[in-house]
Amino acid sequence: MTDIAALLAPLVALRHDIHAHPELGFAEHRTARVIADALRAAGLEVHEGVGGTGVVGVLRHGSGRRTVGLRADMDALPIDEKTGLPYASRHEGCFHGCGHDGHVAMLLGAAQALAADPSGIDGTVHFIFQPAEEGQGGARAMIEDGLFERFPCDRVYALHNWPALPVGTIATRAGAIMGAADKFHITLRGRGGHAAVPHDTNDTLLAAATLVQQLNTIIARNAPASANAVLSVTQIHGGHAHNVIPGEAMVAGTVRTFDPAVQDRIEERMRQIIAGIEAGFEVSAELDYDRYYPATINDADAAQDALTIAATVGTAQYAPEPAATSEDFSFMLQVRPGAYIWLGQGVGESPAPLHNPHYDFNDAVLETGLRLHLALARHWLAPQE
Repeated sequence: MTDIAALLAPLVALRHDIHAHPELGFAEHRTARVIADALRAAGLEVHEGVGGTGVVGVLRHGSGRRTVGLRADMDALPIDEKTGLPYASRHEGCFHGCGHDGHVAMLLGAAQALAADPSGIDGTVHFIFQPAEEGQGGARAMIEDGLFERFPCDRVYALHNWPALPVGTIATRAGAIMGAADKFHITLRGRGGHAAVPHDTNDTLLAAATLVQQLNTIIARNAPASANAVLSVTQIHGGHAHNVIPGEAMVAGTVRTFDPAVQDRIEERMRQIIAGIEAGFEVSAELDYDRYYPATINDADAAQDALTIAATVGTAQYAPEPAATSEDFSFMLQVRPGAYIWLGQGVGESPAPLHNPHYDFNDAVLETGLRLHLALARHWLAPQE
């Protein structure tokens, strides 16, 4: 058997190197090169440029025809790091604040371990390193570039570190595990003018303020009480001087849902409210509503298998409810059965959350993630009698 302990120190060093050199979505050129070089050094077949900067490593062993895909995302976030770590980001405004550097290291370690010892494998493993997960749809880009035609996967799995869970805890669930993500941008236009004579204007700021209040009634009054849904207004812009009523204002935000019917109702109600604002304030309004990520829906059998396998490498836990955050692995699960899995990495009473400038991936869970990838592959590709 492969000495996994011997892999860990190099993997930590590789993770720190990637952390120090973060790259945003579809610009992960150095990261992709590091991954491709490591896969080749392990003896795997390597395909680059899949869906932009994506990389796929292929391991075939035995005569079996079954296939499995293991996916890691590899892009960073456009925020400044404030950890003060010796391997902190060297690039201002770019930072691995979601742990994708750790995801890459875990999957590379699994590829190295399986390449060194493919025993128990009778089929093909596709190691999928995906670009642009953070809001840019890198999974969709890889699929549109023929990912599953070129690299067939009977099942596909992805791991994501989860600071809210204790170290070593592995959680997933059947059905929805992450929410659909929509974003909206509403532009209000009217006749601006002097603040001393508001009766000669169509006050877009007052219209925007009323709009925000009404938008926040949608979940409470138009979604079923049993529905998991979130609508958050996150931006209001308008005006530039204390004595000018602006002729334009903007309101923007996000909607998170798990049920397409609820998603439809929220958008429908939003359009009705905007129409009312137009009539009530004599302004015009333009809505840009973008359903950019669907809900992440786990296959029930794949999720149950993952929990059974997780119990062999850590503490398995059925996730009692989904998270309202989103994940573009959802696109892969729309076309292939599989499961999205949370890997606990939390330390202390209040670990830094994902997307926080003080966040860092916990190297202590690299081994658990690596072993889980191995166990998933060996379970699905076990020799058939």
